[in-house]
Amino acid sequence: MFLQPDAAQWASWSLEQVALVLGRRFPHRFIWVVRASRIYLHKFSCYQNFVESNMFGAPEHGPYSADCGAFCQLRALLSHGMDRAKLPNPLQLAGGADPGFSLILVGFSKGCVVLNQLVYELRGARSDPQMSTFVKRISDMFWLDGGHPGGSETWVTDKEALKELGASGVSVHAHVTPYEVCDPMRAWVGQEHQHFIKTLEEFGSCPSNKLHFEDEPASIENHFRVILEF
Repeated sequence: MFLQPDAAQWASWSLEQVALVLGRRFPHRFIWVVRASRIYLHKFSCYQNFVESNMFGAPEHGPYSADCGAFCQLRALLSHGMDRAKLPNPLQLAGGADPGFSLILVGFSKGCVVLNQLVYELRGARSDPQMSTFVKRISDMFWLDGGHPGGSETWVTDKEALKELGASGVSVHAHVTPYEVCDPMRAWVGQEHQHFIKTLEEFGSCPSNKLHFEDEPASIENHFRVILEF
């Protein structure tokens, strides 16, 4: 980030710095930070390896794929990372994951498209005997001020997908700021966020939901600060 003039001011939110913040937030966990597979014009993150996306990173969500979907990619990245770090790898055991292994997923801003894709894949992944054990190891999912340059699907609004999420037993946490959910030029973001929470509640889930900095003007600074506050 220091090499890019436009990004240098945000160096305190580099992957390395965010990893340290998450380490303090989850002190008894190994922290894995996943970099976007492509960054267009040095600013538009694209998680193409998890979800089909255009050049600006706006996603085109699809169903579960056992060969190249988001769950497959996530498990492969974690397994490879643990092997490279010479850590015990609970994902190589028969059945897909050690019963003592648990996973907390955190998405921030554009990274929330990965969490959304996982939600769309849940039904297929839970019914796949080669993946279902891994899925059961996910205890929590945190959406931190999700946003992307597309005109819709910033939050999952599909009822069947949300019903599956509610039935999965995963604890859902949504932390947002006015930068994303109160922008009059992107009113659909706030509307989708409300729909996401309301629909999960209708299905009997109890998502935690917090609007941070609600008494402050919307700013990209507070958008980043949610990483410290959640």
